[in-house]
Amino acid sequence: MPKKIGLISFLVVCSLWSMPKAAQAQALIPHTLQLDAGKLEKQGLSLAQEAAQLGQFQQFELALPRARLASQLAPKNDKVWFLLGGLHLQSKKFDEAIAAFKKAQSLNPKNADALFAMGSAHFQQQKYPAAIASYQAGLKIKPNDPEGLFDLGNAYYMTGRLPDAIAQYNKAVSNDPKFWPAINNTGLIQYEQGDVQSAIKQWQTAVSLDKQAAEPLLALAVALYTKGDRQQGLAMGEQALRIDQRYGDLDFLKQNLWGDRLLSDTKKFLELPRIQAALQQGESPLNSNQPPAQ
Repeated sequence: MPKKIGLISFLVVCSLWSMPKAAQAQALIPHTLQLDAGKLEKQGLSLAQEAAQLGQFQQFELALPRARLASQLAPKNDKVWFLLGGLHLQSKKFDEAIAAFKKAQSLNPKNADALFAMGSAHFQQQKYPAAIASYQAGLKIKPNDPEGLFDLGNAYYMTGRLPDAIAQYNKAVSNDPKFWPAINNTGLIQYEQGDVQSAIKQWQTAVSLDKQAAEPLLALAVALYTKGDRQQGLAMGEQALRIDQRYGDLDFLKQNLWGDRLLSDTKKFLELPRIQAALQQGESPLNSNQPPAQ
């Protein structure tokens, strides 16, 4: 379950909401000799605020030009560069994102979030050693960050360092006992290793922490069905797909680090008539509170 940087977190980190918006028509003084650096920076921060607001609604084509201009008007503000990097990352412009994150980190060497975000860009490029290096650097600054530990665990997972991956997941949970994605991914590894019962326990724990978490619920459904508990497995599978139908797509599951063994069992599970019927219903996540079909 690779984490993608969330724009809401950018708004919190950048603290742009509290900035007063400058009047657009009067923000840039037309006469070069009268330019005031302070006013230009203020305008840059206002543009960054607009970019953050647009980005929250995934209007990246409108947000990116504002963020680029903001970085020119406020070039020494690491938060603006971090926001620009985040928008590039959300737009899958990974090289541009990394360049912006490096700039943010150079302006503020204690900005661990820029290093974590850089790691996310490397991860999505499948450059796992570079991702590991970025996550490790971020954790030197924020050693108890659950999401940073989780991301490092995922990078270890993708390079086959499974004991190291589980160790990082355990650290993430020790710092945040409700951080179910790390518990979920421990189950993914255990299932691939043939330890089905331990995987089931992990997914049961994850579901108990968040009953709307479709991923561990579907994994649990597949494991139970394959083990022979068919009725419970089917009911849980229908419930998971009502919560989020994306988990009925094997490619999506693979992106979320599901291994070959679990994918093979899930493929068979998804082909079952009751599960096919649940997929064809196409219910919205807004209706996810309905009880499982009987």
